[in-house]
Amino acid sequence: MFAIIKIAGQQFKVNPGQTLYVPHLDGKQGDTLEFSDVLLHSEDDKVSTDSKVTVKAEIVEELVKGDKVIAFKMKRRKGFRKKLGHRTHYTQIKITEIA
Repeated sequence: MFAIIKIAGQQFKVNPGQTLYVPHLDGKQGDTLEFSDVLLHSEDDKVSTDSKVTVKAEIVEELVKGDKVIAFKMKRRKGFRKKLGHRTHYTQIKITEIA
């Protein structure tokens, strides 16, 4: 059994019991989430696009920082140098049920 769900504009293929990192979601550790934007789901080799399915998940860690990304801009012979960086925030969730 699997489902393809849409979270914050990104698609994820999930199975019950799976943990994954998704873009930062509001909530505390231990809170339960419900995703109703299911694009596709499979049950016993039957694939369907039924919109009545929901995926339930639990927040494992509320804030996880990703790797540092550096954006360096420079124009030669002009003395212009700019170094910018950021770390993307993620939330770790565990899929509990596809119903």
